[in-house]
Amino acid sequence: MTIAIANVPTANGGKYVRQLCKHWAHKLDVELEGDTGVVRFPDAVATMAGGADAIRIELSGIDAETVERMKGVIERHLDRFAFREAPLAYAWTPGS
Repeated sequence: MTIAIANVPTANGGKYVRQLCKHWAHKLDVELEGDTGVVRFPDAVATMAGGADAIRIELSGIDAETVERMKGVIERHLDRFAFREAPLAYAWTPGS
């Protein structure tokens, strides 16, 4: 299992997490509670929490290649919802 974590600065974190989870809920297994969401992709899981000044994303996948690919998927989708302030700054770090 490979894990990557990002803290993405934005004042609209909760709003973007809710929009993204509702968007993906049409095709994927999604849990949404308040400003926190979990999205289960076929080979990865993204846990996102919107705060007052950032979105914290924890992405875990079956291998490093999957995590790298899913980082791009998450970034592209979040930037679409955050079009007024996109591109957002994604500072990914390895998780443990």
